[in-house]
Amino acid sequence: MEELDCKTAFTIPLFGGIPVAESVVVTWIIMAALTIAAAVLVRGLTVEGAGKKQLALELVIGGLYDFFRELLGRDGKRYIPYLITVGIYIAVSNMIGLFGMKSPTKDVGVTGALALMSIVLIEYAGIHKKGPKNFLKSFAEPIPIMLPMNILELFIRPLSLCMRLFGNILGAFVIMELLKIVAPLLVPVPFSLYFDLFDGFIQAYVFVFLTSLFIRESIE
Repeated sequence: MEELDCKTAFTIPLFGGIPVAESVVVTWIIMAALTIAAAVLVRGLTVEGAGKKQLALELVIGGLYDFFRELLGRDGKRYIPYLITVGIYIAVSNMIGLFGMKSPTKDVGVTGALALMSIVLIEYAGIHKKGPKNFLKSFAEPIPIMLPMNILELFIRPLSLCMRLFGNILGAFVIMELLKIVAPLLVPVPFSLYFDLFDGFIQAYVFVFLTSLFIRESIE
């Protein structure tokens, strides 16, 4: 419980003190690392005679772009950069524990903020595609009696995205703590690699995959 507690890293001396959570500080570190990595990786790109670094970068980013393009279709291409960015952030956040830092996704506030951003984007996609009038009409589809359920879905989706990501990270953490108690020397090592790497990537994939499906549904 102490590990999962949202600890305050420091306090900004403004307006009586603004507490900054540890998860926010780690997120800043991840943002800085990803920004530096992006600046380094895109340096010296060429149209012809690409090196191994550029080919590997094109393989990864191109693969992600094609994956989301198939999910979203032609009308959803504008949302692909957001999905790739969030997917990379969640994947890095989930495996940051390998470097001795607390994963931001163990904070329900972080997963809640990610879910809220995704839902705002989903609803924006629907309004942008259909127009405000037709978007509002869609709440009464396929029949008007579904109006309360469709409105309720606006609140269910972010809660589902938030708790799915937070719950899986929490479950992995609890299992690792139990393994450390039962077999503290050998067993936790391979399981740590599994939960911090493989499971971390799976949770990032599930989050952006569901967001993509919701966007596709919204713009159809």
